[in-house]
Amino acid sequence: QNPIQIVVDAIINSGPREDSTRVGGAGVVRRQAVDMSPFRRVNYALYLLATGAREASFRNLKTMAECLAEELINAARGSSNSYAIKKK
Repeated sequence: QNPIQIVVDAIINSGPREDSTRVGGAGVVRRQAVDMSPFRRVNYALYLLATGAREASFRNLKTMAECLAEELINAARGSSNSYAIKKK
């Protein structure tokens, strides 16, 4: 499969569709679900992919590049082994 298509699929699959924001006044704070803008969704997906790869390579024999490749492949498949898929 085309490597660029794998990166695109990983970003699409690992971007969350909703976010929660703090709503309320007079000392009462509630968290409310709101839709995420497409640009923030892409940025957050990239953040999750990078964080997952960094955590996987920490105290591990695998290099950062190998962990990033594994994270991208798992996210593109939608596998639950991917940090980004778990966290989204």
